[in-house]
Amino acid sequence: MKNMQVGYLKTHFSDVIEEVIKGEKVTINYGRKKEKVAVIVPYSDYAGTKKRTLGVKEKSASYRIKDNFKISDEDMLNS
Repeated sequence: MKNMQVGYLKTHFSDVIEEVIKGEKVTINYGRKKEKVAVIVPYSDYAGTKKRTLGVKEKSASYRIKDNFKISDEDMLNS
């Protein structure tokens, strides 16, 4: 993952987008402290969802998650 300042991103936006298209992830830093404020990722990483398996019940059970259901993976695993 590459790190860059906002100024560099503004100046080289087209080049950065070309890198993202090739699969590179880019972290954007801002301010004097160079705080990380954003990440630019390829759309396929953003839109892709991981397929969950059911383990031992894989062949005898199924599940369906509605589009409006919202919970993080961490919350689901900790519940």
